[in-house]
Amino acid sequence: MDTSKKNNPVYSRNDSSKVNLSEEEWKKILPADVYAIARQKGTERPWTSPYEHSKEVGTFYCAACGNALFQSDTKFESGCGWPSFYQPISKSSIIYAPDHSHGMTRTEVMCGRCKAHLGHVFEDGPAPTGLRYCINGVVLDFEKAADAEKKYNASQKGE
Repeated sequence: MDTSKKNNPVYSRNDSSKVNLSEEEWKKILPADVYAIARQKGTERPWTSPYEHSKEVGTFYCAACGNALFQSDTKFESGCGWPSFYQPISKSSIIYAPDHSHGMTRTEVMCGRCKAHLGHVFEDGPAPTGLRYCINGVVLDFEKAADAEKKYNASQKGE
């Protein structure tokens, strides 16, 4: 969701430094829907994310801070109601924590840069990892590969 970039001084697709803000600061800079999931560990309703069935080629970023999370070629149709991926973009892009909420034992996945709640990972995914990262679409920001290429080419011409 591009809306999180406005008035968000920590949003960057280039800065990999850790982000440590107070909950009050997060609440001021994130849209309400992103804040509810990213900071309060909420869950969006299943089958409501425009990314669930998206076939676009590109990169998915954290909507709270801009950290690269997943490439579209690791996305798959799991039928769970949320965008699903079998592998993060790098080992440091995601952090993991045990989650015993709601009477279940699961593994929570969070952004490796800002610790935003993204969703959960399950061991019922496809090869090659066998993992299913079930991610709330509200906390994803997406850039098409073609758009990224245009920006890159424009920046090269400007030098």
